[in-house]
Amino acid sequence: MKIETETDNGTITLRLIGRLQAEQIAQLNEEIEVSRAARICLRQVTLVDVEVVRFLTACEESGISIVNCSAYIREWMDRERQQEE
Repeated sequence: MKIETETDNGTITLRLIGRLQAEQIAQLNEEIEVSRAARICLRQVTLVDVEVVRFLTACEESGISIVNCSAYIREWMDRERQQEE
């Protein structure tokens, strides 16, 4: 996984690249806190696991926008949300 930071009119976006797995959540969470990112871009993400999907869902629920998310990840996030209800 690679993380790149972009700033657009004061809004910080973390662009994630590659495969995201559970063992990388702590690093990603730290990067979110340090940068105060408002968005996470998943355009170049190729693979995620269930823990990452749950983490992304929690990020979204805390107000961080998940953008450029592939359909399979978005559907998986929606299923996880439904199971929580």
